Amino acid sequence: MAKIVGASDHRILLAAGPERPLSELVAAVPGAGATVGWLDDQPPPAWLMPMFRARDVDAAAATAPGIRVRADEGAHILFTSGSTGTPKGVVIPHSSVLHFVRWAVEYFGTGSDDRISGQPPLHFDLSTFDIFGTFAAGATLFPVPAELGLFPHKLAEFIRETRLTQWFSVPSVLNLLVKANVIRAGDFPTLRRILWCGEVMPTPVLRRLMTQVPHARYTNLYGPTETTIASSYYTVPACPASDDAVIPIGRACRGEELLVLDEGGQPVAPGETGDLYIRGVGVAAGYWGDAERTRAVFLPDGAGGVRYKTGDLARRDEDGLVYFLGRTDSQIKSRGYRIELGEIEAALHSLELFRECAVVAAETEGFDGVAIACAFAPLQAATTALEAKAALARLVPGYMLPVRWLVLDTLPKNDNGKIDLAALKQLVQHDGRCPEPVDMTSNEAER
Repeated sequence: MAKIVGASDHRILLAAGPERPLSELVAAVPGAGATVGWLDDQPPPAWLMPMFRARDVDAAAATAPGIRVRADEGAHILFTSGSTGTPKGVVIPHSSVLHFVRWAVEYFGTGSDDRISGQPPLHFDLSTFDIFGTFAAGATLFPVPAELGLFPHKLAEFIRETRLTQWFSVPSVLNLLVKANVIRAGDFPTLRRILWCGEVMPTPVLRRLMTQVPHARYTNLYGPTETTIASSYYTVPACPASDDAVIPIGRACRGEELLVLDEGGQPVAPGETGDLYIRGVGVAAGYWGDAERTRAVFLPDGAGGVRYKTGDLARRDEDGLVYFLGRTDSQIKSRGYRIELGEIEAALHSLELFRECAVVAAETEGFDGVAIACAFAPLQAATTALEAKAALARLVPGYMLPVRWLVLDTLPKNDNGKIDLAALKQLVQHDGRCPEPVDMTSNEAER
């Protein structure tokens, strides 16, 4: 957090809560330091002389200040983790947020009688749609207490008690509800829409969910933070026929364009794999204070605009639907074979042995390429890595089998609720040199 504060070049800190994190954040502000607004009901620390307090906010005029903001100016900066460990501040313009919200409210038919979940944290761009989509429709927002993410049965009860009509989250949350068997047949009777974004939804999980809650409408949304919430959508027309069916990311949202290009920047033929670029109204204004990173991925499109290089691989079918095929860095070479890690994960999800699982590549010494590693949290405590490997061996060729396995109580998550692949890679590298499956508890893995 201190890195984000130091990079954001802000003028005012709104603060509340424990003293130690606050002192570290104030110290991280460059230059003359931060102007602090103290919003806690409790007195501020003795060393802090805030510019204003909560009571001053309560006494302020209710009329809007006479400030006009251009549509192309930044609405907020969302920080994402970088591969180097340095956060990237994505500058999202007002116009991009407004355009997506207007499109989504129209497409989903959001109305004043809707009761909408607010599950993602405020620093995650999915919350932007939850909040402003609710405001735009005059609907009601129900913030989901963060602690419910640890208790699937309580989260399911929250959905029932609040009579939600729309749920929006990363797939990991829905996966937890399904794998914990807390959803009854015909459950959540008021739920009209289930939306997900940020990760691939395992098809077996989607099939079970659509069977248990058949009255809801299911939509897959896709889009990096750099393109404002989502850039494409696909509403699943019917329950997939099999666990190995692939769900597309679909078509571009209004005002957006998905480009699947070869290394020379030319469109690839239908069915062929290419790099996925996005251009249109959702593309961010670049990275805050980082011209070099901005130039690397926000590229001129040859028509006076900009296209964003997502770092994802994709293909387009004959009907124009786009399919996500994984990250460019998730295609690895191991023992002479080119392997897509997402294909291994899809096979693992079809086994119905795990609450959650992920596959990463581990660096090795004296090894031809990299080693494939799998981490999973079993549905049944007795499930071992050897059993998981034997089951997977019936679905994929031998060269695609992970050679390193970690059995964890739960997989590490980042602040947005996604599986933290960087943390998993560190766990695998720490365990490192064992070529055979190993069982580890989460505490053992951290030692």
